[in-house]
Amino acid sequence: MSRNKYLIPLILVTSLFFLWGFAYGLLDVLNKHFQETLNISKTRSTLLQGAYFGAYFLIALPAGIFMNKYGYKKGIILGLLLYAIGAFLFYPAAEQLSFNFFLIALFILASGLACLETAANPYVTVLGSPETSETRLNLSQCFNGVGSILGPTIAAFLFFGGNKAHQGNLDSVKIIYVLIGIVVLFIAGFFLKTPLPEIKESDIVSSQELDKKPLFEHSNFKFGVVAQFFYIAAQVGIAAFFINYCTESNTGIQNAKAATLLSAGLVLFTVGRFIGTALMRVFAPNKLLTAYALINVLLCVIVILNKQWISVYALLAIFFFESIMFPTIFALGLKDLGHHTKKASSFLIMSIVGGAIVPVIMGLVADKYSTSTSYVVPLFCFLVVAWYGWKGYKVNAGSSEEQEPLKIVFRH
Repeated sequence: MSRNKYLIPLILVTSLFFLWGFAYGLLDVLNKHFQETLNISKTRSTLLQGAYFGAYFLIALPAGIFMNKYGYKKGIILGLLLYAIGAFLFYPAAEQLSFNFFLIALFILASGLACLETAANPYVTVLGSPETSETRLNLSQCFNGVGSILGPTIAAFLFFGGNKAHQGNLDSVKIIYVLIGIVVLFIAGFFLKTPLPEIKESDIVSSQELDKKPLFEHSNFKFGVVAQFFYIAAQVGIAAFFINYCTESNTGIQNAKAATLLSAGLVLFTVGRFIGTALMRVFAPNKLLTAYALINVLLCVIVILNKQWISVYALLAIFFFESIMFPTIFALGLKDLGHHTKKASSFLIMSIVGGAIVPVIMGLVADKYSTSTSYVVPLFCFLVVAWYGWKGYKVNAGSSEEQEPLKIVFRH
């Protein structure tokens, strides 16, 4: 009965994952597009990531407070409205050819996404059995990957498919963001008319003692914030300089083909999420997280060595093994937090600020040395993620009983 009760809300909320995946997919192609149309450096172009992920840092906690008072549904509607406003502001920004105006529009849009993620991620984890929260969130996040594929695919066609983009014409940017704003407003109206169940997280915690503990005494949450910071830093940096890496790899790859390869990487990312969701029925999520992170460390080494097509293929493979990291860290970080869940979600979303800070470091390294050398930064980030999957995820650090729930869950 409970599964049927939560099925429609789960499907509806999962649609939101597609929306922010699409927005993020556009971002990395915009990075390269603005370098050329607005004549900005690689380092300055990373301000797009700064505005986008900086909004997550600033808005996530207020969004969590808002949801604590008004519930998940109103938090989602607020996020959709901010998303639409930011999208519509891209039109005047393009009219003025103003990079700073684009940053403002993107910040507002991303503020909406921060509200959506602060609401949707924890909501999916509580819409059903606590034991399968990691699998459920990974499945919902698969549709984030689908949106991330369509974003750069459409952007590659509109931005690099003809001569207009290279002449500084941003008409294609106006069109796509106005359409996004209209679609998002339509979905906001749909949510207004649809009832969503409110879940009391304290009722589904495995132990009332855990529910009573102060939030920052939950080690899986504290270390989850750190791991999420470094994971997002790696993900954003890798994607932000993907096109630059490909075009500088001495393989003859041009912008349009590099953007298409980025779409291929995001296909691998999405496929990896579906496969990872299936694997979590056999392997404990934390073990899969550790294995994937260590594989990406090795792939980053190949990327840094800059062996032309071999390194490009390694860069593509990183996307596959990134796939499960965000939702797995998120779900492990929220496990058994009880009434702290919404607040903890805010901090986990705030940790996405890693995507605003670390790509700037990559940009500085790329400008001073080379784009390939800059990939030493995500290599370090994946080492942190590997440690979280190995030890940091534990609900009560040092207890021999922590891993039992995971062993039980994924044999169903």
